[in-house]
Amino acid sequence: MPKLGVNVDHVATLRQARRGLEPDPVWAAQICERAGAHSIVAHLREDRRHINDRDIKRLKEAVTTSFNLEMSLNKGIVEIALGIGPNQVTLVPERRQEITTEGGLDVEGLFSLFKKIVPRLKKQGIEVSLFIDPIKTQIQKSHELGVATIELHTGAYANAKNPKTRMRALDTLKAAAAYTRSLGLQVNAGHGLNYENAQSVAEIEGIEELNIGHAIISRAVFVGLERAVKEMGDLIK
Repeated sequence: MPKLGVNVDHVATLRQARRGLEPDPVWAAQICERAGAHSIVAHLREDRRHINDRDIKRLKEAVTTSFNLEMSLNKGIVEIALGIGPNQVTLVPERRQEITTEGGLDVEGLFSLFKKIVPRLKKQGIEVSLFIDPIKTQIQKSHELGVATIELHTGAYANAKNPKTRMRALDTLKAAAAYTRSLGLQVNAGHGLNYENAQSVAEIEGIEELNIGHAIISRAVFVGLERAVKEMGDLIK
């Protein structure tokens, strides 16, 4: 049964609409944990459009399950991660113009840069995960870096326009998960997953954790955060 990681970025997005103090993503994280979340995810973007440095420090102190910091390869962000020491970092690609992460990392193309950053994080006792597209060469290069985990980008599946395309994308995810497991890596998955499509990904053999944010926070507007997390947890069970 996959675990559930809840991304609290969009609690901070709502707060930033008024540049105030509420709603508090740390408070949200605590509610998510009480509702059964196995980890809390937050993305410290270079432009600080939602989660900020203070949030990250407070989340590290408050989270009692596992704190997963999503981050780019930006030197300043790497230094913050090293200083705070989250349980896990998930390295993701980042473009200033994007609304949300648009795809997986190019581990193969940026391999020399990853070889400098990943060992520094691991030396601090931080588990490293790489957010990648379900492509064999990217998985292989991730394995060569010695990371413990990869997170498969599920965007192609979540954004599919018809059942045939969706099934093809799901088959790609299944093959990628199987290959990743054969290399001894943990397999997580996320991006665009919601109450309509998460179950099929949760059923993929070997998927350890689904990381979901926007759908849960959106659902929480209508039913409350605790119920929204519990409903997603029940769904992926």
